[in-house]
Amino acid sequence: MDKSRYIVTTTDGQQVELTQAVILKSNNLYPFGQHNYAIYETPEGKFIKAMNSGEREIMLTQYEMIDETSARSYNHPYFRTDD
Repeated sequence: MDKSRYIVTTTDGQQVELTQAVILKSNNLYPFGQHNYAIYETPEGKFIKAMNSGEREIMLTQYEMIDETSARSYNHPYFRTDD
């Protein structure tokens, strides 16, 4: 397996390569948590929403295929709070 490729499995079981995808929106602030997300557009025109389920050591834990309108208008509901 080529470790330089970024391949994810979406919530509906599809494998999507994000190696050459463009990030349309994201929040990658550390420490990681629910505030982390990314919206990707693949060269094939697929849109992927990546989110964090609350994991503090991994930035993105869940990937979902979404439509273009949802991708371009996405507003993430979580914000990082510093304790």
